[in-house]
Amino acid sequence: MGEYSFLLAIAIVFMFGTMSPGPSFILVAKTAVSKPFNEGIGVSIGLSIGAVCFTLLAIFGLYALFETVPFLYGIFKLLGGIYLIYLAYKIWKYSHESLSMDMKLEQSKKGFFKAVLFGFITQISNPKTAIIIGSIFAALLPKELPVYSELLLCLIAFFIDAIWYCLVVVLLSTQKSQKIYLRFKKYIDRVAGTLLAALGIKLALDY
Repeated sequence: MGEYSFLLAIAIVFMFGTMSPGPSFILVAKTAVSKPFNEGIGVSIGLSIGAVCFTLLAIFGLYALFETVPFLYGIFKLLGGIYLIYLAYKIWKYSHESLSMDMKLEQSKKGFFKAVLFGFITQISNPKTAIIIGSIFAALLPKELPVYSELLLCLIAFFIDAIWYCLVVVLLSTQKSQKIYLRFKKYIDRVAGTLLAALGIKLALDY
């Protein structure tokens, strides 16, 4: 089982990357506070499917590149660590800023499946997601993947995205929970940023 230990590291970094502020989070948060509950869940599922698509592209694209130019593996690992440090800095920098969300209930309704499609399109058009996933995999994937690793990585990407964004929908579906989250947002962001920076430094030094 030791050959699969890299999956835990990827899951941890992926989790903090998913939780970092960005367009996907704002979309889910706004949907949660202004749309029916099922639309928030639909958008979350759509975002998760998009993350799986980026995961597949990152896996096969990076490995094709590394097989062609082997020395790029170390360079990408260094750059991936540097990017994670930069992401941690951005999380810390904006941790004190509150989310700007319109709490007014909108009248238009998409329905569950349209919300899934909307979330999927939003995710695949978001360069932040592609950069995060590419950086994580460049830094943490071994040179040779054990059997079933592609499937396991896709499951990790899907379930981390789905669980986090569905949790956001649940937490922000009531005014009381919205106030609680916004009260502790600064501390949540700073803990995530600190852990992400530590991982980034380790990766950059071990390239």
